[in-house]
Amino acid sequence: MERLVFRPWALDDFDEIAAFFAVEENARYVGGVKAPEQAWRSLATYIGHYQLMGYSYLALTERDGGALVGTVGLWNSEPWPEPELGYWLLPRAQGKGYGVEAGIAVRKHALEVLNLPSLVSYIDPSNEPSKKLALRLGARLDGVIELFDFGPHEVYRHR
Repeated sequence: MERLVFRPWALDDFDEIAAFFAVEENARYVGGVKAPEQAWRSLATYIGHYQLMGYSYLALTERDGGALVGTVGLWNSEPWPEPELGYWLLPRAQGKGYGVEAGIAVRKHALEVLNLPSLVSYIDPSNEPSKKLALRLGARLDGVIELFDFGPHEVYRHR
């Protein structure tokens, strides 16, 4: 990637993660507002998923200066329907094309290196920015599912 670097999550990332998840506008499509303890558990879950699966949501940073911009990564917990390419970016990092740049790299890794049998993005029907990003990544709408307690989600299938 030209402008971005993936790295493991660090304890120093927690304050920004907690601040992100404390704001409804940021968190509404990624599990909702979280108290600091819940944000801590989300961070630990990302790290644990990586340990169990060999991939996860990793910290995404700017190559110049190392500022955290959010995450773009893969999720496939035990009950999850299919491997998912997911993403969230800090407000200051939105609108810069970071999601596309990182999403292309993650999609390529998932399909060509990990040889995952499928790859989708589950998107809340009202999340227009996320749907636009999925389309820019080449995904196509492939139906709607009831995604556990998250409610109905559109399934965008990556090729």
